[in-house]
Amino acid sequence: MSSLPNCPKCNSVYTYEDGNQLICPECAHEWRPDLEEAEYREEKQIVKDANGNALNDGDSVTVVKDLKVKGSSSVLKIGTKVKNIRLVEGDHNIDCKIDGFGAMQLKSEYVKKA
Repeated sequence: MSSLPNCPKCNSVYTYEDGNQLICPECAHEWRPDLEEAEYREEKQIVKDANGNALNDGDSVTVVKDLKVKGSSSVLKIGTKVKNIRLVEGDHNIDCKIDGFGAMQLKSEYVKKA
């Protein structure tokens, strides 16, 4: 019987090792048992823009492609400047507020550091 710990996110007992990480097959959570959860998130979350520059919380970025706004008929135009971004986990990894649009999430591949 395995002595691996339960998943810290969903408490599943079906965790397995992959190199130096542990993975939960039920919720897809990955973590390193030798690091605290906060340290692991900081180590793992390196978000890069369309040009490969690393982004940080509080940076300003510029949109590099016209983007359709989901749930609206408007379009976020190329060259729109977004100030004071916040990095989050997930597919849309930038959380921000855009003048004229409000709160929004963007993918880092469609912005460049200003």
